[in-house]
Amino acid sequence: MAGCSSSSTPAAAPSSAATSAASAVKLIAPGKLTVCTHLAYAPFQYPDDSGKVVGFDVDIMDLVAKKLNVTQTIVDTPFEGIKSGEVTKTGKCDISAAAMTITDERKKAILFSDGYFNATQALLLPPTSTVKSLADLKGKKLGAQSGTTGLDYANANKAANGYEIIEYQDEPTQRQALLTGQIDGAINDLPVWSEVVKANAGKAIVGPQFDTGETYGFGMKLDNDALKKVVDEVLKTAKADGTYNSIHKKWIGTDAPKS
Repeated sequence: MAGCSSSSTPAAAPSSAATSAASAVKLIAPGKLTVCTHLAYAPFQYPDDSGKVVGFDVDIMDLVAKKLNVTQTIVDTPFEGIKSGEVTKTGKCDISAAAMTITDERKKAILFSDGYFNATQALLLPPTSTVKSLADLKGKKLGAQSGTTGLDYANANKAANGYEIIEYQDEPTQRQALLTGQIDGAINDLPVWSEVVKANAGKAIVGPQFDTGETYGFGMKLDNDALKKVVDEVLKTAKADGTYNSIHKKWIGTDAPKS
């Protein structure tokens, strides 16, 4: 799989507390925090026009790398290996950062950080669509991304609403199917569809939203308590000092919700 480095730089002089926390963390590559993700999934992780991987998750992982006094290296890999915990279990990566929802099933194979983003599912629709609910998709085609909670939600509501599910391996393929009229709607996380609409003005709209109570977490090997401690500390500090809000505003376009 392709690997690419982010723009993070080592911290100049970490505090004694940070040094203590970092010393307990064992990384698979010296001087690097190796992060598995699945591209592209804007605004959380995607290559910009220059090919550099940027996004919400990338910025948070840069904070973690800085805390550890190392740099972040990003590895693009299929989402299936991320959500199954295989990429951290086998030592391919130290941590997964892929807009991944925390679920009880995934917790069996993954040690999650504290939650860092509350997600909502939504439909992406053609600009002339009159769909107001899943029921309006009866007899029509709904696209969903493999391995995601959007697919889970679509499957859970399929019998009651009578649509056909078309499964796609990644979000760009799913999105393209909607934009080219191959499907009547597509389900995925709201921030992702908001980015698609911004980038494709007049070609798609965000339709009904579904509050599924989902929260994203970063995934680690089940026994990697040392790294989890650092990640959770970074999240707590970033939320307290305003850094998290700045990242949220940069990538989502709004202030972070008050927790």
